[in-house]
Amino acid sequence: MILPLLFLLASLLPQYGSEAESSHVSKFHLPSVKEQNGVQESQQEKIITVSGEGMVHSPDFPHTYPRNTVLVWRLVASRNMKIQLTFDERFGLEDPEDGICKYDFVEIEEPTEKTVLGRWCGSQSVPTSHISKGSQIRIRFISDEYFPSEPGFCIRYSLLPVSVSEPEGPVVLPPTLHGIDELSDAVADLGTVEEVMKYLEPERWQLDIEELYKPSWHALGKSFIHNKKARGGADLNMLREEVQLYSCTPRNFSVSLREELKRTDAIFWPSCLLVKRCGGNCACCAHRCYDCQCVPAKVTKKYHEVLLLKHRSGGRGLQKSMTDVALEHHEECACVCKDDWD
Repeated sequence: MILPLLFLLASLLPQYGSEAESSHVSKFHLPSVKEQNGVQESQQEKIITVSGEGMVHSPDFPHTYPRNTVLVWRLVASRNMKIQLTFDERFGLEDPEDGICKYDFVEIEEPTEKTVLGRWCGSQSVPTSHISKGSQIRIRFISDEYFPSEPGFCIRYSLLPVSVSEPEGPVVLPPTLHGIDELSDAVADLGTVEEVMKYLEPERWQLDIEELYKPSWHALGKSFIHNKKARGGADLNMLREEVQLYSCTPRNFSVSLREELKRTDAIFWPSCLLVKRCGGNCACCAHRCYDCQCVPAKVTKKYHEVLLLKHRSGGRGLQKSMTDVALEHHEECACVCKDDWD
């Protein structure tokens, strides 16, 4: 009697272990091998064959999502179809830091172009709807180990035929496709780097800011400007010093970077910088000549780090980078006769 019972227990143990493992997987929302609507398991991402309407969402939506979570979905439609994404009005992830989503966020990427269309977090506003450029689109959700929020996010997807997915009416070109001069004028009027990025790429400006300040292979710019205090003196020297302020001395001038560097193929922000250039008159010129002019006696190059915008080849948007520009600064000036200077 005991021997048959042992055989029965031995046959039930594997089945019990399998059920326990299955329960554990379900608790952490890991995908099965084959789910509804063509969901298949991949080592790095879920591949969803889109044949109708459906949704992807953060775990436990509309409640607090778990910490330390990475989920990636690739939505795949047939070649003659595009995918439309619409965010649920209930949206809330961990707040950004300095206006940038660094910790918990959801982002949308075009897999064929490897371009991130946007990244969102916080709870101030619901992201707008998106239509894929091709027949695929990727959604990525990340949460770190701190401050999970609620309700998370939910994105509904549906199919659109290629022929009707394009918006009707007049086509409004995005800022990145405007002419270089028109774009330069628009950027020059903006007050901060954040405003520049929002104007150029409203949906992905946070990513551009994050990429902009990442360490790169080139050396960062150096500043060689040293403010030297004017020499003090007795009261008898004050009149002379006041005259010197308006005589031939280095002083601040604003210069346009595109004109100064002769770079009409690029846009700089700020568009103008201050440089030291010789200015003032030579009324007290020591030389006995008819026309005494103020000219630089010592010139140095100083480096300034600015934002550089250039059109990519093939019209694929703008390339954004921090770059060093070298500008001439006059450190010493002198009055000389015009004939000698010529």
